[in-house]
Amino acid sequence: MVAGLVATVAIPAYAATVPPSNTVTLGEMSAPDNQSMVVASDVASETLDRSSYSATTADEIQKKKDQEAAAAAAAERARQLAASAGASLSNIDLNMTAPGSGEVRWPLTSYVLGRGLWDSGYHQGVDLLAPGGQPIFAAAAGVVSTSSESFGGYGVGIVIEHVINGQKVSTTYGHMTYGSRQVQAGDTVAAGQLIGLVGSTGSSTANHLHFEVHINGQVVDPYAWLQQNAG
Repeated sequence: MVAGLVATVAIPAYAATVPPSNTVTLGEMSAPDNQSMVVASDVASETLDRSSYSATTADEIQKKKDQEAAAAAAAERARQLAASAGASLSNIDLNMTAPGSGEVRWPLTSYVLGRGLWDSGYHQGVDLLAPGGQPIFAAAAGVVSTSSESFGGYGVGIVIEHVINGQKVSTTYGHMTYGSRQVQAGDTVAAGQLIGLVGSTGSSTANHLHFEVHINGQVVDPYAWLQQNAG
């Protein structure tokens, strides 16, 4: 009797209820309700590419803002100048020509004589002072070789090539108003034809026309040339 009691206590409780032939593993027991999960070995590793992002300092951010502000200010200034030029042109008869009937005409109908040839240092032309927006005319018939909004120190400038009395003559018109050019490179112009408006662009401090004359490649006194030939 005592031996029987000892045997009963020593055998685990489930051994009395589960026959050896029906023993299952923990995995088999959970199979009916098992669920999938992702473990660390299932996650693909990804390398962070430093080229995909950048660190910007406060100074760099401020510099960028300053550059954008400067660009916006320049664009607004250009818009205002273009609008001003458009307003000036709206008051000009674009069919008008300089007075006279000669082969050579005065580029302005009225002016105050300013610096002349070689005055105040290296100066290859004559300055004819006039109000901004006053019409500028081609001094003679010819072909436009240059027409630019940014022609070096001339600012808005035009160059016309002529043949007068068998000589190659070139006339230059500088410091014109932005947006006022009426001709482009390659255009043929008539003597006295409107080509633009007086301004103060480029290396200029006041409204005027800088006028030059070159004959066969040589600089000549443009004012003396006009006085002798314009009519």
